[in-house]
Parts: sequence; structure tokens; C-alpha cells
Amino acid sequence: MAQSAAPATPAAPVITPISLKAIAPWAAFVGVLMLVLLYFVGAEQGATSLVSGENVHEWVHDGRHLLGFPCH
Repeated sequence: MAQSAAPATPAAPVITPISLKAIAPWAAFVGVLMLVLLYFVGAEQGATSLVSGENVHEWVHDGRHLLGFPCH
């Protein structure tokens, strides 16, 4: 009757580092996506407009003011 009532402690998980080669494509994708988003929020409907009309302006109007971009 020398058995312990406490369960055995589990082994710690092994954490393997992620290489820079594995992260680089995702980092580039996220960077390009952020630049496109910044363009549409900050510069669309201005001198470099890619989309005609006011639809993009209306969709990002509040975000534009929240980030400090003037639009009026």
C-alpha cells in the first residue's frame, strides 16, 4: 500500500522554433494586405483614386476619421 494518490506530473511540451524562412511569406502577405488597407482608408477617393464613385469613401469614412485622415 505504498502507492501515491497524486497523479504523475505530465511532461512539459516541446516547443520548436519557427524558422524565418517559414514566416517570411506570411509576413510579406500581411504587409501587402496592410498597405492595401491603408491605401483604401487613407487615400482612395482622392487624387490617386482607383474606384470611381463614392462607395469606397462611404464604407471607410468612419475608419478614416478614427485614424486621423482628413476627408472633408
